[in-house]
Amino acid sequence: MELLDLIGDYLVDNGEGMRQLLTMFLNLVMDQEASQQAGANRYERSNIRKAHRNGYRSRSLTTRYGELELSKPLLREFPFKTQVFDRYSRTEKALLNAIAESYLHGVSTRRVQEVVSALGVENMSASRVSRIAQELDEAIQEFLSKPIECEIRYLFVDASYFKVRDGTRYETKALFVVAGVRDDGYREILGAKLADCENESYWSDLFDDLKGRGLKGVKLVISDGHKGIQKAVETSFIGASWQMCHVHFIRAVLNKVPKKDRKKVVEMLRAALEDENTLAELAGELESMGLRNASGTVDRFLYDLMNYRAFPKEHWRRIRTTNILERVNKELKRRSKVAGAFPNAESLMRLAVSILIDINEEWITGRRYLSMECE
Repeated sequence: MELLDLIGDYLVDNGEGMRQLLTMFLNLVMDQEASQQAGANRYERSNIRKAHRNGYRSRSLTTRYGELELSKPLLREFPFKTQVFDRYSRTEKALLNAIAESYLHGVSTRRVQEVVSALGVENMSASRVSRIAQELDEAIQEFLSKPIECEIRYLFVDASYFKVRDGTRYETKALFVVAGVRDDGYREILGAKLADCENESYWSDLFDDLKGRGLKGVKLVISDGHKGIQKAVETSFIGASWQMCHVHFIRAVLNKVPKKDRKKVVEMLRAALEDENTLAELAGELESMGLRNASGTVDRFLYDLMNYRAFPKEHWRRIRTTNILERVNKELKRRSKVAGAFPNAESLMRLAVSILIDINEEWITGRRYLSMECE
């Protein structure tokens, strides 16, 4: 079936259409993997060829869109290896586990029951859930304890928020993700941790764990204005600076501004963030407008908004905000939406870290995020 036909099917019936699109895409991925491992494309004459194709073997993959029938390539000289099943199934298992745990704990809504039924797990046993959880926990522990082998110049911290069951009630928990830009310019996800508080000791413990795994070379830490993080940066990374994310700073100020004044204040904030002299005068201007709380927020972060300028100008746009984690947070929210609220913190971590593992693999094998040659 042609690609345009598949897209047409997707627009008419996005369930079946997505299943076919996903099948085609994953088959193409495996064909590309086979060409790389063989050292040549199919029927290509090449002096560096290491193996020859030997047909295909049918292989099924269960996804939330249904059962996919994939064609796994075979090589004559040695076994063909693919990441498709391992990478895809890890996140699918985590999602399935979160849904199944909700189902078994008796907290599923009609929507969760429908998802469970669609995945074919009406008779999911507690022992099967336990086995899935154990497999995921091992992969997660390995990722969260892996050595940090490269020096990290810039460290980014940002949070996503999720509903998690605690006893008989649900509460919102913050999942902090830590990412860094290495000295070779590539991005890497370094860790993730649920917050039980946001005081200095929490951040110090988080940073100590990262340092224990080999984190070094940090010059700038970029984050929201979390309580205690500035002091923890001062004590954990001697000689490093803390940078208040400009996007979060604007949001923090606007939260203290009446709706009728927000448009004008946004313009003032953006202009001030481009000029140190204007920034120093901003608190007084807001005070004169009767916006005392907004003025206080500016005063609080005044000396932590321009630290990024001590680094190469070519890096400024990407180190003055936590936008590096924006796509990560969106993906975490998108993939967790079908699970709804999580039955416990462990279930949340299984799904979230499974997603982070996949994103990290894309980062460290993709394009460089920053050029360090400009220093």
